[in-house]
Amino acid sequence: MEHQEKLSQYARLIVKTGANVQNDQLVLINCAVENFEFGRMVVAEAYQAGAKDVIVFWNDVKTSRLRYDNVSLEVLGEIPNWLAESRNYYAAQKAAVISIVGNDPEAYKGVDSEKLKANSKASAKAFEPYYKRMMNSEFQWCVVAVPERKWAQKVFPELGEQEAIEKLWDAIFEAVRIGQDDAVKAWNDHKTFLAQKCKILNTAHFDALHYQNSLGTDFTVGLQKDHIWEGGGEFTPEQIYFFANMPTEEIFTAPDRNRAEGKLVSSLPLSYQGNIIEHFSLTFHDGKVIAFEAEKGAEFLKNLIETDEGSHRLGEVALVPYDSPISNTGILFYDTLFDENASCHFALGECYPTNIKDGGKMTKAELIAAGGNQSDTHVDFMIGTKDLSITGITKEGQKVCIFKNGNWA
Repeated sequence: MEHQEKLSQYARLIVKTGANVQNDQLVLINCAVENFEFGRMVVAEAYQAGAKDVIVFWNDVKTSRLRYDNVSLEVLGEIPNWLAESRNYYAAQKAAVISIVGNDPEAYKGVDSEKLKANSKASAKAFEPYYKRMMNSEFQWCVVAVPERKWAQKVFPELGEQEAIEKLWDAIFEAVRIGQDDAVKAWNDHKTFLAQKCKILNTAHFDALHYQNSLGTDFTVGLQKDHIWEGGGEFTPEQIYFFANMPTEEIFTAPDRNRAEGKLVSSLPLSYQGNIIEHFSLTFHDGKVIAFEAEKGAEFLKNLIETDEGSHRLGEVALVPYDSPISNTGILFYDTLFDENASCHFALGECYPTNIKDGGKMTKAELIAAGGNQSDTHVDFMIGTKDLSITGITKEGQKVCIFKNGNWA
């Protein structure tokens, strides 16, 4: 299959399978200016699918970097009303949202961490209605990636610029099952496989999971009492099925925010706010981070943890076998969209209400009382290794091996 044909198939897959755009539905696309050509292809596919209108929010990381370097902390801590109203409006209209990502993993290296923290907190507050609807799956949303020059060279530093971009395209196509005779069928088969794993764990309904590996992870996390395992895609209230991430290899659920004990050690770097955090660990007691270490990016890890009270706690437990398509490429992507799908991971911050029975109908206070976590952030970090063991613990104390040597037991 030629590259252009793969691009066309990718754009179509994003619109029709990922976001599952419906006839007469609004579509909102977030796209970097560097990716304008592919962005236009997605716009065209959205109209072809019957979109009522397609609105594109173009972004430019270089312009954003100039803003961080030159604008005051006070200004960065404010989000204009018109911008917040725009995002929140389209969420209320249940527009399908497609985010085309792919930026330099170290775009904001050297930026004052307090500026990044202030803008992140302000954005979370201003766009709270948007994020609440998104976390509740009230509209379809899909995050996908395309290569960017510095990102490609970070992933493949031994290659020239163009060769690195081409190789990253190939890796992305493989990860999203493009190039197969029928990518849609491949995704439907994948959905069935993940649903089978969810069914097994939902039937078992473990009370807690214990993790252990040679990196130093020795950790027990309690699961919310009415937790639900999900994986692959999910449904809107109107029963429209969509994939929030392409690629996706995980099944995930909600931990009990008050039950986490022990130490988690990262297995892959984390790209957070345009900075790399490497070789870090988090120590928990009574569900809360009480200590952390990082060889690189410690100040950004500190900012992440200290976003608010909820960012000290876990909002997601996700299982991904070590022997998975993305992991088997042997590529470190320096992008959470891919790296989280190569490794078991957790997320600090907000839980997905859909991971809790009737969670979408609960208020913040009710979710917290039920053990679900609430926060202005949700950041995944990877802990999976080839020797990771995960043991499920029932309410009666029975122990069942779930993962052995990094894979499903």
